[in-house]
Amino acid sequence: MSVRSPRAPRVLVVDDEADLRELLELTLLKMGLDVDSAETLAQARGLLAASEYQLVLTDMRLPDGLGLELVREVTAAYKNTPVAVVTAFGSADNAVIALKAGAFDYISKPVALDQLRVMVQSALRLNAEPSPELAPSAAAPASRLRGHSAVIQALRAQIARLARSMAPIAITGESGSGKELAAREIHAQSSRAGKPFIAVNCGAIPEALMEAEFFGYRKGAFTGAADERDGFFQAANGGTLMLDEVADLPLAMQVKLLRAIQERRVRKIGATAEEPVDVRIISATHKNLAQCVEQGSFRQDLFYRLNVIELSLPPLRERLDDLGELTDAILARLGTFEHQVRLAPGVLETLRGYSFPGNVRELENILERALAFADDGVIEVGDLALKGAPLAEAMAPSPMPATWSVAAAPVMSATSATSATSASADAPSAPPLPQLDALPCSLPDYLNQIERDLILRALAQTQFNRTQAAQLLGISFRQLRYQMQKLNIQEPEA
Repeated sequence: MSVRSPRAPRVLVVDDEADLRELLELTLLKMGLDVDSAETLAQARGLLAASEYQLVLTDMRLPDGLGLELVREVTAAYKNTPVAVVTAFGSADNAVIALKAGAFDYISKPVALDQLRVMVQSALRLNAEPSPELAPSAAAPASRLRGHSAVIQALRAQIARLARSMAPIAITGESGSGKELAAREIHAQSSRAGKPFIAVNCGAIPEALMEAEFFGYRKGAFTGAADERDGFFQAANGGTLMLDEVADLPLAMQVKLLRAIQERRVRKIGATAEEPVDVRIISATHKNLAQCVEQGSFRQDLFYRLNVIELSLPPLRERLDDLGELTDAILARLGTFEHQVRLAPGVLETLRGYSFPGNVRELENILERALAFADDGVIEVGDLALKGAPLAEAMAPSPMPATWSVAAAPVMSATSATSATSASADAPSAPPLPQLDALPCSLPDYLNQIERDLILRALAQTQFNRTQAAQLLGISFRQLRYQMQKLNIQEPEA
């Protein structure tokens, strides 16, 4: 059967049930679409070869094969044609398999016509926008993921493909690697870009409030429910719901979340009926979900439902070629109208030698902290204060001049002062710090004492010229001034 209207998008319906096929045809025709229909895989293949379609809608079970075969063929041979599947009621596993094979979306029997219309409109919006593969010369919108390294370019290409599907995505990666940025990028490139993007930190919600926060509640449902309120699912309706740190969900909430994702319906607390919701689920975690399943802290069926497509983000140490671009972007954001922030020579090379266990988020923190110590918006190497390079290692012990008194340096004994005086006359190097006979009772106090000693030596060597002392210590003047205030080091009276 074939029904035509001038210049209307064309949809192919493949189903061997005549009643369902007719229902789908009538619904699509009322939406102003052209409709072709087929009863078998063979008929569908013939129509695909003869015409171009904006959407293929197929049943999973056909007389001469499985709809899954058609999904794979359309995905491989007609890359710009989304294909959706109709699954039997309760066949969530079949839906997941179809999504993994490349299906754009799925709808369950009995078919809810409102959900069908929403799905069709989402598929048609994909074709309404020019594909990057068809128009490579078109200017692409600025990506939230900065960098041009091979790994980040491959990640962007993968995101562009995932954005054309409605399949749930599980984003994995270390803390600070940009999982929410990747989720927002997927949403921005999808047909849902004009709809809400709701990000939820699952680890930050008290367990007693989770159901109300996710599904909403009716007025009077419990003490304090003075008004009706929507939950995260209703707020993200038509758009994307990101479940950040999903591994932190308690098991009781995992059961309720699984049903909401499978049925695409939620029930507010205090309500008697469920309401349909249309959301795409993107989950993220820095934990190994498969390992959480083995340990029993995460449900296997929910893992299977969320992990349809896995997107792994590289840590910053694996894309150090992007460090310069990332740094420029962060400094541009940190700068003000009066001061343009810039890096002194050697700073970028120092950053390249750091492992960044906190990834891009740690890079932002390092630069923001360094800017607080920088003079005139110029970040020096000493301003970075990278872990593993404490002040005690930034400068070798300096000789204590004879003019410096023991009273001004209480951390030194009389013997040490005498040795320092002799050393200043006979050799340019100071004696090493004394070896510990026993561990200090307070490590912070001991380290502060060593830091204080080094600062006092540098000030003594420069006759308390703080600018020169800061240069000796390899830190900025502002950082030295901060450390002197912190350690209560004051300039001696004349």
